[in-house]
Amino acid sequence: MTSTTGTVMRTLAGLTAAGVAGVAYAGLIERNLFTVRRFEVPVLPPGAAPVRVLQVSDLHLVPRQERKIEWVRGLASLAPDFVVNSGDNLAAHDAVPGLLRAMEPLMDFPGAFVLGSNDRFAPVKKNPALYLTRSHARPPREPRGDLPVEDLVAGLREGGWHDLDNARTTVAIGPHRVELVGVDDPHIELDRYAVVSAPAATDVALTLGLVHAPYQRVLDAMTADGAGLILAGHTHGGQLAVPLYGALVTNCDLDRGRAKGVSRWWPGAGGDAPTQPSDAAYLHVSAGLGTSPYAPVRFACRPEATLLTLVGR
Repeated sequence: MTSTTGTVMRTLAGLTAAGVAGVAYAGLIERNLFTVRRFEVPVLPPGAAPVRVLQVSDLHLVPRQERKIEWVRGLASLAPDFVVNSGDNLAAHDAVPGLLRAMEPLMDFPGAFVLGSNDRFAPVKKNPALYLTRSHARPPREPRGDLPVEDLVAGLREGGWHDLDNARTTVAIGPHRVELVGVDDPHIELDRYAVVSAPAATDVALTLGLVHAPYQRVLDAMTADGAGLILAGHTHGGQLAVPLYGALVTNCDLDRGRAKGVSRWWPGAGGDAPTQPSDAAYLHVSAGLGTSPYAPVRFACRPEATLLTLVGR
């Protein structure tokens, strides 16, 4: 064996070992490293008392995930003023009881929710590499086995939370009146924002939009109406990210730079109006807490819930 051949073989062996270690870390460790992200968002009137909104998203729960259930239950210790669930709660037909058990302590606080595609359709086996292709971002063509979404909705409503699937309402968040507007999941084309579209109320502290998948058509419409803050999930923060580069995909038409965290959005931000106006809305996209059971990996993108402290502008 020549020295060059030996060097190549050692290099390949090293890369293989690193790849195996990376997959093991992503599949066994990071996907269970639940964390709470915290952001301060200046969307209330000047001088307004701050309030805290807890966002949970994309649990993709199967009943055996007791660690995840208990961690979510523990979020009640944060004592938020309001809780938002941005969808994709289920990943199995028998997951609703576990999901409601996870949410039970959080339903001691006022809250609201919208549904995601995986609250209706069970995941199916497929090549995990498809997650990195454009085909993964397309909505499913055929139902893949109905999930008990009616039981999920009934349980969350019985807990006192508002169903914002193509709905609009006004609630109290701490001392503030806040207008809420939401849509059903745009990823499966169930959004009907035109049904609830209206100029943002002028007698509230904030108009807050809620959507599972942050498609640009919904973000544009909500911000055109005057929403000051929009909360979304769906992207998993890319699920697989590259350090110093970020998310590889978003699973929708949102750009990779907004795959998770807080950014700004305004009508046309994704295309024909690239210049940010002074009154641009705030957008928060949660990286979520779960994965498909058929692609149970996360890399450089820890599972998360988010505590947003809303403060005066």
